[in-house]
Amino acid sequence: MISITAILKSKPEHLLEIQNLLTHLVTETRKEAACIRYDLHTSENVFILWEEWKDQIGLDLHNNQSYLKDFIQKTENLVSSPIQVYKTAQIL
Repeated sequence: MISITAILKSKPEHLLEIQNLLTHLVTETRKEAACIRYDLHTSENVFILWEEWKDQIGLDLHNNQSYLKDFIQKTENLVSSPIQVYKTAQIL
């Protein structure tokens, strides 16, 4: 299993727009066969995606989906800093 944490920091004036784009992204991603978990969390203007994937092949397929590429392109000017993506390993 592969775990990913992605962190997006919205510009305050684009908070609702980013949340709507994320809602669409989560809905579409959860339909993918390799997706085990794709949860969205928030705190103020920060959005956190917590992802779990069956394997690297499934994650690679996800990374090439048109809705993900569209999301990245649409949010490029709506975030206050580049999206941070961490591939993590569980310790405990």
